[in-house]
Amino acid sequence: MATETSARGSRPTSWLLLLLGVVLVTFLWSQMFSGSSAPPAVSSGSAGAPGAQQPGKIDPAELDIKIESLQQTPAGPAAGERNPFRFQPKAPPPPPPGPPRPTVTGPPVAQVPQGPPPPAPIGTLIKFIGIVETGREKIGAFSDCRYTFSGRDGEVIEGRFRVVRIGVESAIVEYADGSGRTTLPLNGQACVVK
Repeated sequence: MATETSARGSRPTSWLLLLLGVVLVTFLWSQMFSGSSAPPAVSSGSAGAPGAQQPGKIDPAELDIKIESLQQTPAGPAAGERNPFRFQPKAPPPPPPGPPRPTVTGPPVAQVPQGPPPPAPIGTLIKFIGIVETGREKIGAFSDCRYTFSGRDGEVIEGRFRVVRIGVESAIVEYADGSGRTTLPLNGQACVVK
């Protein structure tokens, strides 16, 4: 019996809440979408004066219009001087150039003829990219990132480079004339484009 009483007591409360919600929605609807608005505000000044005009009517004689100023063309910006993104004063113009300075010329210097420039380092021209070990010797794989060349100890590759010695992780290479000896590290990815 106690449960029946509490169930009956909650039912009128839910109906009252529903009725209150409907009344609230109706009130808000009527306030927001009603056709009437607040009465117009009374303007101060000559509202109570005799002969005053009704609001909304304007006497054209009271208006001060300068039609001539509307027909003038506005002044355009000067060529290249306006920069809306610069918020600093304009820099002063540079000072006028002074008188030319006399140049002092000394005796002519004889130019010494120079030989050809030194050759480029071998490491920029050729890369050591691999080793093939046969039973009795090592064959090195070299590349200029276009072509691949093979060479054994003491051989000349590409007509320019001599392989001095091939080790486990590097190769010693020099120019065919014996200059520019360089140790090239083993790098199989040296010519891969990144």
